[in-house]
Amino acid sequence: MDMIDPRDDTVAYLNGEFLPLSKARISPLDRGFIFGDGVYEVIPVYSRRVFRLEDHLQRLDNSLAGIRLPNPHRHPQWTQIIRELVRRSPHEDQSLYLQVTRGVAKRDHAFPKDTAPTVFLMTNALSVPTPEAVDSGVAAVTLLDNRWLRCDLKTVALLPNVLLRQQALDAGAVEAVLLRDGFLTEGAASNIFAVKDGVLLIPPKSHLILPGITYDVILELAHKHGIRCEIREVSEAEVRSAQELWLSSSTREVLAITRLDGKAVGDGRPGPLFQRMYALFQEFKAEVRRAPEPKAHA
Repeated sequence: MDMIDPRDDTVAYLNGEFLPLSKARISPLDRGFIFGDGVYEVIPVYSRRVFRLEDHLQRLDNSLAGIRLPNPHRHPQWTQIIRELVRRSPHEDQSLYLQVTRGVAKRDHAFPKDTAPTVFLMTNALSVPTPEAVDSGVAAVTLLDNRWLRCDLKTVALLPNVLLRQQALDAGAVEAVLLRDGFLTEGAASNIFAVKDGVLLIPPKSHLILPGITYDVILELAHKHGIRCEIREVSEAEVRSAQELWLSSSTREVLAITRLDGKAVGDGRPGPLFQRMYALFQEFKAEVRRAPEPKAHA
């Protein structure tokens, strides 16, 4: 099997085999299906260059360790699988999804013994924010963060996030800005940043937020280009009075939130600091596209 015909199906990988997604099959007794007992990653690919692969694999390590599931592959093996999947896809820019579950076993809450994990990957064309969304910004609503206390683990048990995101969509917004005990945590499917008096306010990494790879890039670009930032708890009052709000994720990159709970953020347009960060991020992406793929270590 070589490249997947774009008229046929998206390419996938399941337990050692590359195949069209429509041919992939798992057991209904897979613990990912029964219990949400698994973890995942979403990795952007630009011009067939996998974006920050080592960072994503390290986060995968942390999530697997957090649910006490041994990693089925070492990083060089993951790298080989991922690059081959990217090669087989017809798309230059891709969104690669990777999932590891505890595998197939009789339904029992206790961990099964000697069960092989289920390893699944797929890749689709990367969908990035439209020019209209970048130019106008997007709407968000604030909601109570009622998720569990290990949001730093990227698990497939995302029902709370799904419900929060749907509540935002029902309100005509694209994202939920989550608040817990009077402080900002993150979005239902993104990290959130605030700007006050020209300073970028960034909630610190903790068990209450997912350590975003794009979050790291934004922080690095801010430091490199002299954008003042403070990594600290951000109060609800600061969120509501911010001159700018941003969201970031692997697929949304960085976007301005220009309406919050039906009210304008700042003057209701993407602010000057966002415009600067967006331009820096696009330059950063261009460098990724030009860079040669690093050689895999044996």
